[in-house]
Amino acid sequence: MGPLSPARTMRLWRPRSLGVALGVFMTIGFGLQLLGGPFQRRLPVLQLRQSWIPSLGPTMKSCLPRQRLVFLKTHKSGSSSVLSLLHRYGDQQGLRFALPAHYQFGYPKLFQASKVKGYHPQSSDTKKPFHILCHHMRFNLKEVLQVMPSDSFFFSIVRDPAALARSAFSYYKSTSSAFRKAPSLAAFLSNPQAFYRPGGRGNHYARNLLWFDFGLPFPPERRVSSHLPRDPNPLQLHIVPSGAGLGTLFQPMSTVANNNAQPASFASSDFGPSSFIQWGLAWLDSVFDLVMVAEYFDESLVLLADALCWGLDDVVGFMHNAQARSEQRLSAANKSVANEEQQLTARARAWNNLDWALYTHFNRSLWARIEQYGHSRLQRAVAEIRARREALAKRCLMGGEALDPKYITDVRLRPFQFGSAKVLGYVLQSGLSQKEQEECERLATPELQYKDKLDAKQFSPTVSLPLKTSRTLPP
Repeated sequence: MGPLSPARTMRLWRPRSLGVALGVFMTIGFGLQLLGGPFQRRLPVLQLRQSWIPSLGPTMKSCLPRQRLVFLKTHKSGSSSVLSLLHRYGDQQGLRFALPAHYQFGYPKLFQASKVKGYHPQSSDTKKPFHILCHHMRFNLKEVLQVMPSDSFFFSIVRDPAALARSAFSYYKSTSSAFRKAPSLAAFLSNPQAFYRPGGRGNHYARNLLWFDFGLPFPPERRVSSHLPRDPNPLQLHIVPSGAGLGTLFQPMSTVANNNAQPASFASSDFGPSSFIQWGLAWLDSVFDLVMVAEYFDESLVLLADALCWGLDDVVGFMHNAQARSEQRLSAANKSVANEEQQLTARARAWNNLDWALYTHFNRSLWARIEQYGHSRLQRAVAEIRARREALAKRCLMGGEALDPKYITDVRLRPFQFGSAKVLGYVLQSGLSQKEQEECERLATPELQYKDKLDAKQFSPTVSLPLKTSRTLPP
């Protein structure tokens, strides 16, 4: 199928399924009412809307850039890097952000439109003043649509639950009562019941954090399983050909959303754990236009630029909120350590069974999208993104890379430190021209400081809140 015209694209892009999704998804406590007909998977979810081939010169585009965006910023999944590019793009384009009064929208409570600074109820999509909603929240579609137009582009990012668990344990150890009691992640995963209590302080960080962030309800039975969720299409291991250093990942496979009518309540006898998970994934498919995968971050950026009709420069940036790695790299000679890591990975995926189902589902859908985009075309675009990022790092950054926070004396560029691991940041080169200084600052500014900058731009500085790290919730 060839590229769609802008007019035809806009007609197809937001069909009735978003309304269906909103109608069928209503959570009240631990009960779930599904008020609608069968799910309708949005047809254009895999359609590419431009014949764009990356090059070092200007790009001819056959579509209009999309600027009404909803990004669900999930925790410990590379989402701060996506937030950085949204901050930068919206700032340069003069777009208006839906901002929280502090730094999160009442998280871990479900998002409420009333938490948006300057929000006033509007009667129609055309009167909604915001372009981008992207800061931390627990997703709540009904309330999001009070703030953002229904034809907004919805996207998010996921990460392998095993890698997410390693990052979350060090970052949220003081926040989660379950993590705080455990001497190590290995000890926690060897016997989670000894540490974890549902509803305990901060324990949403300790199990199925992605599922929680997406605002999905949990099954009534949440016993620990010693096995990974049964998958009708088991993943096959696959080595990434681009040599991105990601190791062994998954072979792309496509999925089809469940189109059957759903029962009135998830507690009904015919709605078991497997169908409950499939229902949740089908609902997410009906809402989100794209879900990026952290392990394929640059590949995801290419697809994001294509879907939004943006240029490559709009999605090239630096990694943010990355933790310094204290652990040593595993070597093939150290088989005992490697086996322990493999066992920890399997236990982390089993404990976070809902996240694992969610991750494998969106890993498949990403690769289905890549198949349609074209592998050769994708490799060229990924190579260009990496070349541009490297060139920007050499031009902008002292040492050309992220540094330990002890070297960052400029408070405007020093990332918020939380947890046991150090969060890396950037120091700018000296001798930059004014134009280069401004561009490099936009690339290097951490999310909390950039949020304050946008807040001061949209609202009077006298009512903007200064950055107070002692009272800031962890990003």
